[in-house]
Amino acid sequence: MEKTPYTYFKRDVSWLSFNYRVLLEAEDRTSPVYERLHFLSIYASNLEEFYEIRVAEHRGAIMRGNYAAESVDVIESTLEVITAEVNRQQQAFYRLFHEDVLPELRRQGIYLYQEAKPKPFHEEFVRNYFEEEVFPFLSPVAIEAGIRTFIRDRRLYLVVRMRKKTTLEPHYALIKIPYAKVPRFVPLPTHGEVYYYMFIDDIIRVNLPHVFPGYEITGCYSIKISRDADIYLEEENPEDMLQTIRRKVEKRKIGALSRFMYDHAMPSDFLATVCRAFGIADEDLVLGGRYMNLQDLSKFPNPKGNMLTQTVPPPMRVPCLDRMASVFRAVEKRDVLLHFPYQSFDYLIDFLTEAALDPEVEAIKITQYRVAENSAVINTLIRAAENGKQVTVFVELKARFDEENNMSTAEQMKQAGIKIIYSIPGLKVHAKVAVILRKAGQPDFAYLSTGNFNEKTAKIYSDMALLTCNKAIIAEVRQVFSVLEGEPLKPQFRHLLVSRFNMIPGLVQMIRREIDQVKAGGKGYIILKMNGLHDERMIDELYRASESGVEIDLIVRGICCLVPHQPYSRHIRITRIVDMYLEHARVWYFYNGGAEEIYLSSADWMNRNLHRRIETAFPILEQDIKQEILEILQIQLRDNVKACFIDEQLHNVFKRSLATGQSPVRAQEAIYEYIRKRDEALR
Repeated sequence: MEKTPYTYFKRDVSWLSFNYRVLLEAEDRTSPVYERLHFLSIYASNLEEFYEIRVAEHRGAIMRGNYAAESVDVIESTLEVITAEVNRQQQAFYRLFHEDVLPELRRQGIYLYQEAKPKPFHEEFVRNYFEEEVFPFLSPVAIEAGIRTFIRDRRLYLVVRMRKKTTLEPHYALIKIPYAKVPRFVPLPTHGEVYYYMFIDDIIRVNLPHVFPGYEITGCYSIKISRDADIYLEEENPEDMLQTIRRKVEKRKIGALSRFMYDHAMPSDFLATVCRAFGIADEDLVLGGRYMNLQDLSKFPNPKGNMLTQTVPPPMRVPCLDRMASVFRAVEKRDVLLHFPYQSFDYLIDFLTEAALDPEVEAIKITQYRVAENSAVINTLIRAAENGKQVTVFVELKARFDEENNMSTAEQMKQAGIKIIYSIPGLKVHAKVAVILRKAGQPDFAYLSTGNFNEKTAKIYSDMALLTCNKAIIAEVRQVFSVLEGEPLKPQFRHLLVSRFNMIPGLVQMIRREIDQVKAGGKGYIILKMNGLHDERMIDELYRASESGVEIDLIVRGICCLVPHQPYSRHIRITRIVDMYLEHARVWYFYNGGAEEIYLSSADWMNRNLHRRIETAFPILEQDIKQEILEILQIQLRDNVKACFIDEQLHNVFKRSLATGQSPVRAQEAIYEYIRKRDEALR
């Protein structure tokens, strides 16, 4: 590989910077306390998946000795950096939880016990609850030399040290918390107008003498492990892939260890005994606290309702679609851009329902990456098949952690007569497209989106979707489906950018066009909004553009391996926005000498998206929609409430700390108001 003068952030270290930004949202005292709990939960959940996938991949590469991109020494060095940074963040997490968020809950009259011994007025309740609801489901296991007990991933365990009251000899035991039988947070009787809750962990702790009669309990600490949860597939025939994935999903439960998390208060000799018993290496150890699996905080009961939560504005209606009472007729007049969750996802359901009922519709083709359980989208497609439409659904079985749901919905659709096409060997299909084909002489329709066909995530993910009957676009969407259906053709894409075909050359050409504009004495400007930026070839193109004087604004929520504030990146600014909605839309803007071009896409600039997936990017052709998207991007760049710059040390530098004399702009609230006022003017 040709050596370049450029540098890049490590992917995993950049991701940890993003997750720390999530944690900073929990630190924001202007947010309602249950919103702060929500972000603590997201942080913990993100970190769990990080260990199950990324860290597990590194550890697996060392074990197998087949990591091609980096040497073992480099991987081990990366893992050391990860462990150090995670330990630092974990300390910040527990400090924030114990010293900030829980005191705020108490100020609101909500008390979550942080000690094992309940107050006298709760002792009887806790004892009775344990005996009736918990004790029947406990199965302590002795920790003994030579006996290896299997520990499930994502499960919470207590390790107990005790001694017989007649001897000083220590004994050890393992207890799995029966998470499926009892809630993590047990409501206790209110007292003095205060709502009390107790971790199920602590209810077990305080009753350990009942579990081990005749023993003196000398220590009890939480542990948990994370296992490799990725699914590694060789090239599989499509007909074999379904069974292969089903087997591998089941084996995920017994994957290789990637993290052993332990209560930092555990004495070193106790920890050493536990590590010997379960074969835990030092490099697997990650600091935790008294309470783990705190992604469960998303389920913490709220006895006071909306007064302690984030108020999310209701999704708005779309005037041009409501006036016509037909999505088809409205789209025949002009392209329609939808903004989720600012606008209602119901319009996609209406679009598919109209297709299911329209006698002129002959066929519906759609991709499925992640769909909601009991999905209205799937139910509408089944209805269309029952009405005699030829419905084809491409199901991506390899959508991580959604494999089982995708398999079950695929089977449900198959039984209804829908043609199911499963994953392409060696590739993931991440494109979010649908096409409605009608009888000759009638216009066809297409739906192209940055987000999934998922009504659940559409309430919390910020995405854009285009409804169009543009013949050229639809012809190319049909070619995408021909590729997915395995037809032996060489597609020609002039409007769409499709990964593995023309996406990289198209992007490179547009970046270099901006360079040419600057060299000719003109203006070069690029705005790129995405979830992740990792591909070094594309980063190099941006570095070269910056060196040539092209101004570049990046709005990157997650991984960003481009290093700002270097001689070759001095014209590049990186903005990160974390707020009540998850920023998910991918938007690419090129000034193009004033003839502006905008693409919306399902693709990030990650190696996987550009090289190992089928992705689509689609152009916005109508000038007023281009202007609308550009104004939304500019609102996001002006955000000085929830936005951060990313500096050369991967620090999240809040723009509000740099803003002097500026009015506050919170982009997600401002975008909602922008769309509302625009729609009011159109009514």
